[in-house]
Amino acid sequence: MTGDRTFPPGFLWGAATAAYQIEGAVDVDGRGPSVWDVFAAVPGAVVGGASGATACDHYHRYREDVALVRDLGLAAYRFSTAWPRVMPDGRTANPAGLAFYDRLVDTLLEHGIAPVLTLYHWDLPQSLEERGGWLDRDIASWFTDYALTVHNRLGDRVRSWTTLNEPFCSAFLGYGTGEHAPGRRCHRDALRAAHHHLLAHGHAAMALRSSGVTDLAIALNFSPALADAPDHHDAVRRFDAVHNRFFLDPVLGLGYPPDLLDDIAHLDGLTPAVQDGDLAVIAEPVDWIGVNYYAPTRVASLPDPTEPSNCPLPGLRGMSVLPPRGPLTVTGWEQHPDSLTDLLVHLAERTGKPLVVAENGSAFPDVVDADGRVRDHQRVRYLAEHLRAVHAAIQAGADVRGYLAWSLLDNFEWASGYGPRFGVVHVDFDSQRRVVKDSGRFLAQVASRNAVPGLGDRFD
Repeated sequence: MTGDRTFPPGFLWGAATAAYQIEGAVDVDGRGPSVWDVFAAVPGAVVGGASGATACDHYHRYREDVALVRDLGLAAYRFSTAWPRVMPDGRTANPAGLAFYDRLVDTLLEHGIAPVLTLYHWDLPQSLEERGGWLDRDIASWFTDYALTVHNRLGDRVRSWTTLNEPFCSAFLGYGTGEHAPGRRCHRDALRAAHHHLLAHGHAAMALRSSGVTDLAIALNFSPALADAPDHHDAVRRFDAVHNRFFLDPVLGLGYPPDLLDDIAHLDGLTPAVQDGDLAVIAEPVDWIGVNYYAPTRVASLPDPTEPSNCPLPGLRGMSVLPPRGPLTVTGWEQHPDSLTDLLVHLAERTGKPLVVAENGSAFPDVVDADGRVRDHQRVRYLAEHLRAVHAAIQAGADVRGYLAWSLLDNFEWASGYGPRFGVVHVDFDSQRRVVKDSGRFLAQVASRNAVPGLGDRFD
């Protein structure tokens, strides 16, 4: 490929999944119910009445799925452990659940694949939700006990540890808008839940450090705010404060942004939750930042700064969210790879930390052709454009050390059910047959060459 963009030596190529989205087996070997099991049973909560009860049946097919990672030539596999599988009641270890992750990690290592373990990807044990869930300050200690239980079992083989994945979603969508489990709708509660997520991260990070972990991260989802004119800068600021800086700044030791505190003061949710010493705990240093990126958000200022926003996030007044611009994915997300370049450069400057793109991907309507091939050309183009964006950020000085595609498999896509397909591997959810898509073949080619093709070059 004549216009290859070559990545630095040792750049980490991989794919990512999440426990509830792929494992299935929700009542097998002592696993307890999660908030997502309960939420999905509520009529209308999930498209088509779907749930993760079977999903990709990864619990029984993990060897096949690890073989797919190997065959794609990927050096890393990011997965999450399920808290209700490890601790069905949220507090007591389940040997059978831990044994599953033993087998998974051993299989990965047998194939030369580095496990990148995430401790929490939204599947809170339902028993803990009934005790208050993320609204109960004690959850910081519950989560720390869970983290240490997993580490005590797997820490001799797993080097890379991530505490939380996208606390923005589990706090603001789970407790604020009700779009995600547990389905609560109160912005004041969402702010408290968000603080407790960060507090849990900090306490777990300190405990894992004390246990010898030297490769520690948190994965945050970022959405750069775009405005068409300078006079909309306050809308950009407001959205950035809630969506991005709310979670990043405390982790960096900067505390909650003062402008954010002003924006949300009328809700009286965050400040009462913060106790002396909390911010120091949250600021326990991490070794890298996991960057989850899918799309930017377009915003505009409103004439009256007290006017409620149409953005369903806490505290956002005086601004409006505008429709995305094409081309769009089937989830309605704007494809804007330049935003990923700008984001990575900005984060590198702001954090001074190494970055790993821990999630990036797209959903399109995939079809298995008569010859058994999935020609997902739109996803191939998306991957190519966004990998070029990552390369451009590296060229601009950003210390980006890896790219983990979302997702290895088509899976249960939360409140959207099984409609959106994000995988580079197609899954027939009736037969559980796996088929590597053209996008998977493309990712394998990129990984083997450590380079992404240039503009105009053909993928073969």
